[in-house]
Amino acid sequence: MNILSLYIGYITDLIIGDPYSFPHPVKYIGKLIKVVENFVRKTAKTDKGLKIGGFFLWFVTVGTTFAVTYLVMRLARFNTVVYVIINSIVIYTTLATKCLKDEAKKIYDVLKTGDLQKSRTQLSYIVGRDTANLDEKEIIRATVETVAENTVDGLIAPLFYAFIGGAPLAMAYKAINTLDSTVGYKNEKYLHIGFASAKIDDIANYIPSRISVILFAIGNFFLGNDYKNCFKIAIRDRKNHKSPNCAFSEGAVAGALGIQLGGTNVYFGEVVYKPTIGDKTREIEVEDIARTNKILYATSLTSMLVFTLFYILIYMIIM
Repeated sequence: MNILSLYIGYITDLIIGDPYSFPHPVKYIGKLIKVVENFVRKTAKTDKGLKIGGFFLWFVTVGTTFAVTYLVMRLARFNTVVYVIINSIVIYTTLATKCLKDEAKKIYDVLKTGDLQKSRTQLSYIVGRDTANLDEKEIIRATVETVAENTVDGLIAPLFYAFIGGAPLAMAYKAINTLDSTVGYKNEKYLHIGFASAKIDDIANYIPSRISVILFAIGNFFLGNDYKNCFKIAIRDRKNHKSPNCAFSEGAVAGALGIQLGGTNVYFGEVVYKPTIGDKTREIEVEDIARTNKILYATSLTSMLVFTLFYILIYMIIM
């Protein structure tokens, strides 16, 4: 039943994405994070206390998310149809293929009109970096990098964990990822309280980010892109990022398109210097956003098929 739910959830995400009115679980995970974070900040008096409290924040958020999802799935087992429906809905909420594509396309559409100010505003909704002074090429680069990185965070990783442990493990991963995007910053405010969230997110994405190189390469092969360079750059530039994981996906996209990503960004007013990823065989252009969205969808389909193949092989071995 889990494999059926995976396909229903996957297809549902491709069709309807994340409507703004939908009571998405991430919204409630975010509220839980804020409540526990406020409690920790009121309780902890030192940097060490904040760091310990950060582990408490992680444990409460991820533990609660996993436990609630597991309980719901257990209660749903009284009826097969009900179980499949609920399981499918939960898995659907952990995926973000259409949402990611739609947000990138909004930026693409505005850029085509030449309205840089509106493009910066649109970009600010999906990135953590400061966007107020970005020029057109920097906006394009930020959008491509975000789609590339979130192809792992919003698709490959949740699918990976859903295939392993169903809806509860996929939702636990979503909580881990939400914690990182909420408190996992290396600035004065979050350096200590977000330490656990940032480190454990790195661990959770360690395997998905590395297998993504193969999935990106296969997807780009079917698209007719430079799949060999996709693989080459992803491996060559894998360490050209402060994150131990992000350069794999960004390198794969940069290699496939023949562009250069990475470089200096500004976060919360602080300049962060990063190495470049990929070779600048040509200038980045607005159409690269559309091309990256195609890579997202091709990699999405490839991931589903490859994970299904391994699921069947493991099932046959066990049985």
